[in-house]
Amino acid sequence: MTKDSSRPEFWDERFRDGVTPWDAGGVPPALRDWLEGQRSGMRILVPGCGSGYEIRLFAERGDDVLGIDFSDAALDTARRKLGKLAGRVRKADFFQLDAAPFDLVYERTFLCAMPRSSWPQWGRKLAEVVTPGGRLAGFFYLDDNERGPPFGISPRKLHELLDGAFVKEEDEKIPAEQSVPVLAGKEVWQVWKRRL
Repeated sequence: MTKDSSRPEFWDERFRDGVTPWDAGGVPPALRDWLEGQRSGMRILVPGCGSGYEIRLFAERGDDVLGIDFSDAALDTARRKLGKLAGRVRKADFFQLDAAPFDLVYERTFLCAMPRSSWPQWGRKLAEVVTPGGRLAGFFYLDDNERGPPFGISPRKLHELLDGAFVKEEDEKIPAEQSVPVLAGKEVWQVWKRRL
């Protein structure tokens, strides 16, 4: 089995073998609650979209959503689940993405899936793809574990990665029962606004 989570083959193997402990089977309640107070019609990016549950939610509320993944097996899964909305996902590497800025980038098990050596590049790319005044919103896995994935991040390190281009607006611990077991008790919902 491939050990390098920065490679598409790593994720292809896991999706094909059904080893997806990060898959929550639906949309997290905290996201639904937050979206009630947000305008529709936003341009949204879901990097590392996996099974694509949130893509359906965004599309059905009238957002222009794009889900990307570099794993063919993940995309196959998302397209099966999305049916007529399958065109909302495409194969792409987040770090190579060439697209107009987004109003919102949604985070859920994307950062914690990548090796820590990729994190500075992630922070820089987010500053490029989120429009000024736009947001990075989602779930962050706060842990000091050395192994992964999932690779936990400290609040300090997350600030180091984002503070130059973003300011944190919301920070709320997610109840363990709303997380998948592998992340339970260590997920927070955060919203970061792109500086103007």
